[in-house]
Amino acid sequence: MALLLSGAASMKSQAYFNKTGELPCHFTNSQNISLDELVVFWQDQNKLVLYELFRGKENPQNVHPKYKGRTSFDKDNWTLKLHNIQIKDKGSYQCFIHYKGPKGLVPMYHMSSDLSVLANFSQPEIMVTSNRTENSGIINLTCSSVQGYPEPKEMYFKLKTENSTTKYDTAMKKSQNNVTELYSVSISLSFSVPEASNVSITCVLQLESMELHSLPYNIETNKVERKESEQNKKRVQDHVPERSDEAQCVNNSETTSGDKSTTHF
Repeated sequence: MALLLSGAASMKSQAYFNKTGELPCHFTNSQNISLDELVVFWQDQNKLVLYELFRGKENPQNVHPKYKGRTSFDKDNWTLKLHNIQIKDKGSYQCFIHYKGPKGLVPMYHMSSDLSVLANFSQPEIMVTSNRTENSGIINLTCSSVQGYPEPKEMYFKLKTENSTTKYDTAMKKSQNNVTELYSVSISLSFSVPEASNVSITCVLQLESMELHSLPYNIETNKVERKESEQNKKRVQDHVPERSDEAQCVNNSETTSGDKSTTHF
C-alpha cells in the first residue's frame, strides 16, 4: 500500500458570509481505490470533525454539532463544501484519507487549506445631519457603511471643486456585532462651503483589495445663492401688495361710508 502523501503547500480559499465555501483535498487516487476501502474526513484547527466518509458511507456520529447539516462531499473533485459560512469559520482545515485494510487504518494522504471569509459592505451613504442656513456656510455630513468583513482600512470624504480635489481624513467609528462579527463604520464632517464654487462630495471606503464609493453629494453654491436671492425678492414683492390691499380696503370703506351718508341726506 502507498505511503502517506502530503499535499502541496497549504491551499488558500475564500468564501462569502452566508454562502458556501470549498475545502479541497487534491487526492489523485492514481490506484483507483474504491471509496468502500477508504476513510475520508476533514477537521478544523481545533481538531473538530466537519465530515467523515467511512468506507463509502457518511458517518455523522463523529461530526461536531456545529458542523452537522452544513457539509456535502463532492466525490468527483474530492472537495468538501461547507454551507452557510460564518465569520467564525475562517481558519485552517485539514483533510485526511486512510486506507481501511485488514490490519486497520493506513494513512495515505492529507492536505491543509486556509479559509478566509468575506462579507460585502453596503455602498457608503452620505447623509446631511444639518443643512446650511442663510447665516452660516457650515454643513454637517455623515457617511456610513454596514455589515462587512474584514475591518476596512480607512474611510474618508473627497471634496471636488472646479479647481481642486481635497481628501478629508476623519476618525472612523466602528462597531462589531457580537453574534455575526460583522462591522459597521461611519465618519462625520463639518466644513465651510466655498464661496461661488460648485462642490461635489464623495465618501470612500478603503478595503483590503478595493474601494467603495458613495453617490456624489452635490452643492451648487451659485444656484443656492440665486435661489435665496429670488426668494428674498419674492418676499418683498409679496409684501408690498399686502400693504396696498390694506390701504385699498381702508379707502373703499371710507368711500362706502361716504356714499351711505350722501344717500341718507
